[in-house]
Amino acid sequence: MKNLFLICLLTTVNMFGQNNTAGQAAKQSNLETITLAGGCYWCVEAVYENLNGVKSAISGYAGGKMENPSYEDVSTGRTGYAEVVQITYDKNVTNLDEIFKVFFTVHDPTTLNRQGADAGTQYRSAIFYKNEQQKVAALTIINALKKAKIYDSPIVTTLEPLTKFYKAENYHQNYYANNKNQPYCQMVIQPKIEKFEKLFKDRLKNKK
Repeated sequence: MKNLFLICLLTTVNMFGQNNTAGQAAKQSNLETITLAGGCYWCVEAVYENLNGVKSAISGYAGGKMENPSYEDVSTGRTGYAEVVQITYDKNVTNLDEIFKVFFTVHDPTTLNRQGADAGTQYRSAIFYKNEQQKVAALTIINALKKAKIYDSPIVTTLEPLTKFYKAENYHQNYYANNKNQPYCQMVIQPKIEKFEKLFKDRLKNKK
């Protein structure tokens, strides 16, 4: 992961600067959403809930075609859906650049349809963009990471248009916060959070 933050800083879209563009509607909301898949949504959600500027991180499903998929449906790996987290953030506090920095830090974008022991298309690495701006920003950081040879293996993160987001069942929301003593939380999620807190210690909601 050498030079990851420098590469991101120099090459990705600076959303803070764009917020002050002349002619921006005075009443435009400062809230924006981006939908990411980086393995089990419990892990991704737990990390982003601690990033300053993130208003909500909702676990759900995206990328498939069936209506109202359930966790059991998605878990088969045959629906086309991925476990995702839809992140709503305040553009005055954080930005897409930082959101992507965190994303490419806390999951492995080089393992196809797998994160650790979690295997299947539902655990693929993907960015679900809702507009051209998000797509371009995602392409920019991926190309920069490839050029800098940050990873030893090729990046397999897919860029997919967001057509529909389905919120996951209630028991999946805030899973880590509600189940910290579970073995999966301690062995899989906690190390990701610790890595995030170490590298982004100045950007935590509650600085430690």
